[in-house]
Amino acid sequence: MSVKAEAQLTPWCPFCGMNVGRPTEGTQRKMREFPVGRCECGAVYVSEATGHNIGAAMVECLVSACGDNWDMAWELVPEDDYLTGTIENYDEVTHQVVAKRNLDGRAVRGVLFFVRLHKEMAEVAERLATRQATTLEGETPVAAGAEGGVPLEPAPDPKRVRRRADKRAVAQMAQEGDIDGLVRLCLDDHKVLRFLQRLLYDPDTAARYRIAWLLGQVSGRVAGREPGPVADLLHRLFEACADSAATSWGMVEAIGAIIAARPDIYGAFTRHLFNYMGDPGTREAVLWGLGEIAAVRPQLVRQTPFYSLFPVLGHSDPVLRGLTLRLLGRIGAREAGLQMLPLQHDSSPITIYEQGRPVDTTVAELYAEATRIMHKEKTNGE
Repeated sequence: MSVKAEAQLTPWCPFCGMNVGRPTEGTQRKMREFPVGRCECGAVYVSEATGHNIGAAMVECLVSACGDNWDMAWELVPEDDYLTGTIENYDEVTHQVVAKRNLDGRAVRGVLFFVRLHKEMAEVAERLATRQATTLEGETPVAAGAEGGVPLEPAPDPKRVRRRADKRAVAQMAQEGDIDGLVRLCLDDHKVLRFLQRLLYDPDTAARYRIAWLLGQVSGRVAGREPGPVADLLHRLFEACADSAATSWGMVEAIGAIIAARPDIYGAFTRHLFNYMGDPGTREAVLWGLGEIAAVRPQLVRQTPFYSLFPVLGHSDPVLRGLTLRLLGRIGAREAGLQMLPLQHDSSPITIYEQGRPVDTTVAELYAEATRIMHKEKTNGE
C-alpha cells in the first residue's frame, strides 16, 4: 500500500481499490460536520481535513453508512457487521493523497475514513431508509435548520477567534447556569464537556443533579452541530460507571440527561441504563434518568424491559417508589395499575429533581400525577 500511496495521487477505496470522487456536503444538511462520499462498491467515506477529529469522523461515517439511522449505528459491531479503512495524507483542497505530507509549503494531514457494511447489514439499512421515507411522505417537513424537530444550533462565525476552555471559567458558567455561553465555548473547545463531567464529582446530591441536567442541555445543543464529541462523552460516562474502583457520582444521571436532550441521536443508549439497576448506589439515578427520557420519548423506555421495575413500587425507600411512579406514568404503563394502587395514600415526603431543581412532593402526589397521565392517554387513545 505504501508504494501505491507514493505513486497514485487520486484517493482510492481501501476495499475495492477503485478511485473515489471528492466528498461533498450534500444537497441537504443532515447534522454533518464532514463532507461525505460513496464508492461504487457501497463503502461510505468522510473527509476529516485536520487529522485531529478522527473520532467524530468515524461516528459520522458509520451513521451515514446506516442511512442516518443512529439507533442502528450504535447497535452494530465492528468486524461482525462492518469494516473500516483509512487513507491518510489526504488533501481536501486538491482531492489528492500527498505522500510527503506537504504540498507547496502547506501541511497535509487530512484523513479519508471509510465504512463498508456487510451485505446483510447494508440491506437492513436500505429497508429502514425506504420505510422512513415512506412514513414521512406527505408529512409536514421539519423547519429548515432543524433535525428531528430540534432547532439547529446556529453555526459559529468561521472568522471568529476560537477560545480555549478554562476549567475555572466553565465552573463559573455552570454555577450561573449560562447554557448559551457553555454551548458557544464548547463549539470552540470540546474540553468543556470534560470540565463539566468533572463537576459531577460533588458530594451534594442537589449539585450533582443540577450539573447532570445542565450537561445534558449543553450536550444536546452541541450534538446538533457536532455529535461526535458528545458520543465520546457518553462512552466515557459508561466506562466510568463500569469501573468498580471509581465513584460513579452523577454519571448515570448525566447519561439520562444527555439521552433525554437528544433521543433522536442517542436513544439507543437507553436500554443500557438498566445495567445499573442492580447497584443500590445507582438505582435512584437510573430511575430518574429513565424518567427524563420518558418525558420526551416514552417509546424508548417502553422498548426496554420496564416490567422489571414493577417490584420497585414496593421498595422500602420512598424516593425509589416515587421515581418509579413518575417513570411509569410518563410511559403510560397501565399494566402496572394494580401494583401502583397501594401507593395512592402513601404520604411519604420525598424530593425529586426537575430541570436540575429540587421539588418537594409526596409519593401519593406522584401517584395522582401518574394516573392522571395514564387516564388522559387512555381517553385520547379511545
